[in-house]
Amino acid sequence: MKKNKILVNTNNGSYPILIGMGLINNLKKILNSYSIKSSKYLIIFDKNIPKKYIKTIKKNIQKKTIFVKFSSSEKNKNQKSVNSILNILLKNNFNRNDCVISIGGGIIGDVSAFASSIFKRGIKFINIPTTLLAQVDSSIGGKTGINTKFGKNLIGSFYQPNLVISDINFLNSLPRREIICGYGEILKHSIIANKKFFTFLSKNIFKIIKLKKNYIQKSIYESCLIKKKIVEKDEREKNLRKLLNFGHTFAHAYEATLGYSKKLNHGEAVILGIISACEFSYKKKILNKKEYKLIQNHVVKLSKSLKLNKFFNKKDINKIIKFMMTDKKNINEKINLVLLKKIGKADHKNFYKITDIQKFTKNQFSNT
Repeated sequence: MKKNKILVNTNNGSYPILIGMGLINNLKKILNSYSIKSSKYLIIFDKNIPKKYIKTIKKNIQKKTIFVKFSSSEKNKNQKSVNSILNILLKNNFNRNDCVISIGGGIIGDVSAFASSIFKRGIKFINIPTTLLAQVDSSIGGKTGINTKFGKNLIGSFYQPNLVISDINFLNSLPRREIICGYGEILKHSIIANKKFFTFLSKNIFKIIKLKKNYIQKSIYESCLIKKKIVEKDEREKNLRKLLNFGHTFAHAYEATLGYSKKLNHGEAVILGIISACEFSYKKKILNKKEYKLIQNHVVKLSKSLKLNKFFNKKDINKIIKFMMTDKKNINEKINLVLLKKIGKADHKNFYKITDIQKFTKNQFSNT
């Protein structure tokens, strides 16, 4: 299967997303093709990436390059990490025509992109996402951000990359848990925007999880296409782009309640959040029972162990609500939820009182 190319057009510029096998083997050629002409590169890479991939990249970039290892965790997604990157750029006299390249998952991408956005008000940035989650979600759309003790991604910027290179070969080095983590975002995209794609996922879920070439590449491509179309219409999340937060108001609260521990990763939290959002949609008579059950059964097929009561109990409810209250979409002390009307159509204009969410959450724990 040949590589796919998606062109994202935003008010702040256009950039290509390349999707295919073995793309980093031709990195030098790709950079030249897209006029990424820099005299210096800062490459920030996840310490867990197999050495063979880093060696390949080193061979492909012959100009002055600094390689920096990064320990990827939600706890390291902070201002301290950003400052470390800025100090390297300053000490080595990088200019705005030089380039930062992120090689890793969404955490590294977010931190590197944020640092790039504020260094001399913007340095060139290339994202090479190596996890399924990053390839279908965080590498697209220009959202950058870091965490604080008050919640997830509350400090950040919108900064579009110059280029995204999604080499599917990186996925072969990931554990199954990480693949499921990324699949959660693919599932989310299908649920909010494309029922035909949801049906494809339902029929081929195990082939996708096992990274069968044609199925995984099609899934990544279709998922990116959905996000591209939404981002192009609403780059700065003023309106339509809020749909991409489907399940995330719950998910971010679940992550924060556990202190961003490895017990529950972001993708797993999103899957739990999707189920919570679908159940809330069903309870409010927005989503019908048949489609709610279709989604619920899909998640069970994906992982039988992803249940709220595995991670939380009733004493966590107040903490979960507290973090939901700090969500950046909220207005006038009401909690904004993206809810589902039917598979393929979501609605982001839903505001509920805190007491409504408390009652729902208590009922969730009573039913688990």
